[in-house]
Amino acid sequence: MSAERLAKAKALLARLVAFDSVSESSNLPVVAFVEDYLASHGVSARRAPNAAGDKAAILATIGPRVDGGIVLSGHTDVVPVAGQRWSGDPFALREAAGRLYGRGACDMKGFDACVLAMVPAFQARPLKRPVHIVLSYDEETTCLGSQDVIAWFGHDEPRPGAVIVGEPTMMAVADAHKSIATFRTIVKGHEAHSALPALGANAVAAAADIVSEIGRLAREYEEGPLDPRFTPPYSTLHVGMIQGGTAHNILARECSFHWEFRGLPGVTTASALAKVQAFVDAVALPRLTRFVDGPTITTEIEVDVPPLAAEPGSAAETLALRLTRSNARIAVSFATEAGQFQAAGLPAVVCGPGSIDQAHKPDEFIALEELGRCDAMLEALLERLS
Repeated sequence: MSAERLAKAKALLARLVAFDSVSESSNLPVVAFVEDYLASHGVSARRAPNAAGDKAAILATIGPRVDGGIVLSGHTDVVPVAGQRWSGDPFALREAAGRLYGRGACDMKGFDACVLAMVPAFQARPLKRPVHIVLSYDEETTCLGSQDVIAWFGHDEPRPGAVIVGEPTMMAVADAHKSIATFRTIVKGHEAHSALPALGANAVAAAADIVSEIGRLAREYEEGPLDPRFTPPYSTLHVGMIQGGTAHNILARECSFHWEFRGLPGVTTASALAKVQAFVDAVALPRLTRFVDGPTITTEIEVDVPPLAAEPGSAAETLALRLTRSNARIAVSFATEAGQFQAAGLPAVVCGPGSIDQAHKPDEFIALEELGRCDAMLEALLERLS
């Protein structure tokens, strides 16, 4: 990586980190900054706003408007810093011992900065196929921020030949990742004095039964199916939050809890939900309504992000291995937008700078050498498209 481009990437990363783009907030300030930066290099960007109009994904294309280009996909949102103990301002990039510290430095504004730093070089070459830069929103919460842009490809935008999602993999090529689905189960009971349980229906007790069953199912998934490429090598179920009840001596009127499923490719969200629902129908709901009519148990799907399934020899895998000069492929247990690109028929891999071990934690950092390795991949892509 040239000293000039490293300095450019660091400066861009400092600007990106300075935006408090936690998923619960608007990302429009960072989008506007990126649009202005692209425009300064003669590149226009197209916005895909959300329904509320307070967030947007952007697409910028450099090169001819023909099929077969390469998507470089990143996201602009970051996870919260509330409650974390940072040794400095998380939204002020700082450098120490070859590392750049700041919220999002690794996940994944480091990749975004490297891509943006390459824009002048992409612009200066007569590319034979285009580079499509996609920056999305809400990847950390719903992964829905890229959906509108994905739908454009092959319709009013050229259809790409391959997608590289730059989530942190230490620049290893990940050809597979798990799915993630999150749910909210709401139990509505019937209040009564706790000394007279036959007069009501305890929503907390019913929720506890279901949570216990989810725990049993989680242990069942540990037995298989198994895929040793993943850590852990099985699908997982997890209950993260629960809330309900009014007082210790009142049968709870309502209780809700949030749970998630992370599935190996081939183990569907629907199958996990069906297992839980079968217990609700056969055990939990009859037990809840044994004394009174009217209590209900409902489950809402909040997020359902598809897995990335390995496609040996795909255009994305072949390209990424050549660009990184590697023969090795890995699988990762975290979910990304790559599965959504693949579901739309666009070959995708995950390959980006930094370690996922640094993501979502205090004093998140990315090593300077990782930015250099990412730049080398993008330089190789430039040569390939020229």
